[in-house]
Amino acid sequence: MTSRRLPLASAAVVVAGALALSGCTGDSSGGDGDGTRMTLWHNSTTGPGVEFWETTVADFEEANPGVTIEIQSIQNEDLDGKLQTALNSGDAPDIFLQRGGGKMAAMVKAGQLKDLTDEISGAAADEIPDAAYSANSLDDKIYAMPVAVLPGGLFYSQDLFDQAGITETPTTIDELETATEALKAAGIDPVALGAKDAWPAAHWYYWFALRECSSDTLAKAADEMNFDDECWVRAGEDLQDFAATEPFNSGFLTTTAQQGAASSAGLIANHQAGMELMGAWNPGVIGSLTPDQKPLPDLSWFPFPEVEGGEGEPGSMMGGVDGYSCSVDAPDACVDFLNYLGTSDVQTAYYKAFNAPPVNTVAQEAVTEPYLQKILEAYNAAPYASQWLDTVYGQNVGNALNVAVVNMLAGQGGPEDIVAAVKDAAAKA
Repeated sequence: MTSRRLPLASAAVVVAGALALSGCTGDSSGGDGDGTRMTLWHNSTTGPGVEFWETTVADFEEANPGVTIEIQSIQNEDLDGKLQTALNSGDAPDIFLQRGGGKMAAMVKAGQLKDLTDEISGAAADEIPDAAYSANSLDDKIYAMPVAVLPGGLFYSQDLFDQAGITETPTTIDELETATEALKAAGIDPVALGAKDAWPAAHWYYWFALRECSSDTLAKAADEMNFDDECWVRAGEDLQDFAATEPFNSGFLTTTAQQGAASSAGLIANHQAGMELMGAWNPGVIGSLTPDQKPLPDLSWFPFPEVEGGEGEPGSMMGGVDGYSCSVDAPDACVDFLNYLGTSDVQTAYYKAFNAPPVNTVAQEAVTEPYLQKILEAYNAAPYASQWLDTVYGQNVGNALNVAVVNMLAGQGGPEDIVAAVKDAAAKA
């Protein structure tokens, strides 16, 4: 499965008419004859994100008498494991967050997802570009409704950069190291990292791999699980060298990514660290952890710096596509709910709640934050884009990669051990 760039912010398509939902009748597999009951699993646990889902579900239920949706909020780091267990046990939620890539491919292979290809309708069909569906598709069939495209990069505090005398954002790794030294000299932890959750630490390796490896090599790894190219070792060496400059917050190996003021996102939210490498969901998480639980006023963003001599195409980007799937036995009302998620009003509400770029082109007109506009500009200009590597490779290989990266940062392995761990997991997949 190769990854393709998903264009954002295309010219808006104006569609007249209010939200129209199809009628929902019948019981879910757990119904009692009194209507349709469904379950929804999402990964928002605080503030506006939780409120978004409560409001969205309540509005849908009001417009569709007899339909009831039970919401379950699950911590992001726990979601994949719990979802896989539920799917494998035949007790899956009707509606759930879909990350795409190899994880979705495994669900499709197991016959666990509803095919949505001929069911997308209304604004979801007219106002969301076809390309946005590609990350949620396999063999030309759609298995999830995209809700946000979330490119990565470095989110930083402009106030702390100013305090450290940093006047230009880094464009090379050498410049990034110079910036981290300036922050340290000003008494500021340069980079917040929640390595306890593994994947945030692994993001650093992903980005170095994106810079070191050609797009053909990345595609070959995704399609064939081939990691023989020396660029995979070089990516580990780059990270090892960067980590040796001690850029991360004290105790980064035991720091979580998104849970509370002491998490890596919390360090940014409370001006305790200068920057964090993360996906475009980060502004919403940071905003939920500021003292007043409002967006961080001085938040800004720059793309991951280039690596001198790397084979990756300059300007290449990486990011995930959040979507929502229906389990294979979910009632028809599940598809109606997904189409509702794709409407411009709901997408605008999603953007405002999560501070993340929506996929609906009409809703994109509401995006005003300079850092989100920079993200969209960089992503649209990228010659190549990949999803997060752990998503591309699937849960087993992805987890092995993430753990191996943390082990190296903890001094328990080297760049070659990362590649060996990935190869071993791929051989067992």
